[in-house]
Amino acid sequence: MISGTLFKKEIKSNYKIILIFLAVLTMYSTSIVYMYEPSTINIFEEMAKSMPEMMKAFGMDAVVTNLTEYVANYLYGFILLMFPIICTIILGNKLIMSYIDKGSMAYLLATGNKRIKIVLTQALFMCVTTAILISYATGLIIILSSMSHQNSLDIEKFIMLNTVLYFLQIAISSICFFAACISNSSKTYFMIGAGVPVIFYLLQALANMGDKLEGLKYLTLFTVFNPIDIIKGDGVAIAVLILLFVAVLFFGVGTYIFSKRDLSL
Repeated sequence: MISGTLFKKEIKSNYKIILIFLAVLTMYSTSIVYMYEPSTINIFEEMAKSMPEMMKAFGMDAVVTNLTEYVANYLYGFILLMFPIICTIILGNKLIMSYIDKGSMAYLLATGNKRIKIVLTQALFMCVTTAILISYATGLIIILSSMSHQNSLDIEKFIMLNTVLYFLQIAISSICFFAACISNSSKTYFMIGAGVPVIFYLLQALANMGDKLEGLKYLTLFTVFNPIDIIKGDGVAIAVLILLFVAVLFFGVGTYIFSKRDLSL
């Protein structure tokens, strides 16, 4: 139950933002893949030894032995983790909060579309945008790897890694969506919609450093996304189930609250 007209409008309104993030992913993905050589691994390991705390914080301290592990370690600790999230945070504001702030929600409701239909359309747009970003990055890295390092990338494991990443991004999207559905202003939205993912990442960075801080990993969703463990097949099913539960919960509760709340129209 979505509005095709509204969905098309959002494509026209937001395609430039999506293209910008695709360009950023292209730049970083291309750089990392083309930098790979067996000797390059030793260079990165030496760099990790020179600043171990920083590399641990960003989840880039794993010992890698092949292209798949190399890409997972150096691209999925921050770049392919956080840039899609930043895009989602921006879209959460534009798809819901901006309509409320500007009073445009009244015009959408005047078209005869019910609140649930409108908000589900926006939720779908967020999910589709995330799918585009992750699918594009996945395809690009596979193509680049086949061109420069033929048969070095384990495509099956790499696709599994990106599948889990997609579910993580959807779970984060659901939190941003929920924040937009309950907020009365963009300021409140960003405090929740941007604040929670950033806090999650900071908690994970602290937990990665180990010792007394390791217990912080139980307070963040990013704990279930360990790139090296995923390509080894460890805990994949549990991670997907947890992320799906979070996504369904926050998308569902957000939709319900938005359909019932008072709006200043």
